Amino acid sequence: MKKFLCFALAGAMALSLAACGNGSGGQGAAGGDTIRVGIIANTSGDSSQYGLAVSQGAKLYIKQLNEEGGINGKQIEIKEYDDKGATADAVNAYERLKSDGVTAVIGAVLTNTTVAVADKTYEDNMPQITASATAASVTVLDPTDPSSGIRTNVFRACFIDPFQGEKMAEYAQKLGATKCAVLYDSGNDYAKGVGDAFAAKCAELGIDCTVEGYATGDKDFKAQLTNIQAFGAEYIMCPNYLEDVGLIVTQARQQGITAGFLGGDGWSGVSAYASAEDLEGSYFCSGYALGSNKGFEDAYAAEYGEAPKQMFEALGYDAALLMCDAIKGAEEQGLEAGTDEYKQAIIDTMKATDGLQGVTGSFTFDDQNNPIKTASILQLQGGQEVFVENF
Repeated sequence: MKKFLCFALAGAMALSLAACGNGSGGQGAAGGDTIRVGIIANTSGDSSQYGLAVSQGAKLYIKQLNEEGGINGKQIEIKEYDDKGATADAVNAYERLKSDGVTAVIGAVLTNTTVAVADKTYEDNMPQITASATAASVTVLDPTDPSSGIRTNVFRACFIDPFQGEKMAEYAQKLGATKCAVLYDSGNDYAKGVGDAFAAKCAELGIDCTVEGYATGDKDFKAQLTNIQAFGAEYIMCPNYLEDVGLIVTQARQQGITAGFLGGDGWSGVSAYASAEDLEGSYFCSGYALGSNKGFEDAYAAEYGEAPKQMFEALGYDAALLMCDAIKGAEEQGLEAGTDEYKQAIIDTMKATDGLQGVTGSFTFDDQNNPIKTASILQLQGGQEVFVENF
């Protein structure tokens, strides 16, 4: 399947795309001239920089699509709720979206909230795609049991935690590392998923690796960093969210640790959380390299008054692209929006995606509804995230 991506923004006033949580206005999902789609994102609270980026990227695509005439002559109407990064709020947001009559859901953003929503959408067979939740448990019912099956209705636009953990271990080997350390929030599914995969791959590659954990909310990492320093790690894998990464890197340099730092896709935008000097030379993997798609980035800047700052804007855009392409498949069958048959047709079309070109790459899904993609390796140079290679 191929889709033409139009990045030219019309000069007319923007359509009213988000209901911002009040669930009011517009036709229902089965309305004759609209198709109602939900967005769940943490647009306030901790880590809201991720949620805002995903939300804005998704809404940019849908605005462009509507300006091109929508799908089958119908406009996409967005109903959006803020989950504040909390699982209870994410579930409540989904229940409100069901009451609003949505026919598909884009979201959530963080791993924990996305899994909480996925538990509910799976029961309802509601089409769902996350732009950014990377844990295997988003689509797999029990990652420790291969026979448990998958949530057939849930997809993602990003690569998964084990993938990026393994990639960064392989990249550490390419950098010549013989000793590595992992320092992660042991209560965070994302951090633990990436970090454990990194450590396991290091063992497979013959790289000595030690693992240090800390509790969610900790701000002092001296004890863990002292152990890592004594171990003699040449690279420290720090697969955490930005606030923690900034504190860890800063404290490591204050302790005289000169080891290089490695990160996962949660590092996108890290230059705002630690000094350029402390971050210099660090590597991380990303689902998108800033500067690699001028058309998208110019359109985003025109819409929001500033250029994308990280990969999450692009992943949000692609999540909306994938969902809308799947909705097109349901529309082509002449089904009624909001019905069970319509939702199943969206899921079937999404599953059959083969080579759909997005901003972050070409999309084809594997047997666990994960996209088959390459990773971009970025390095911090002078406070800038510089693309090194696809790996």
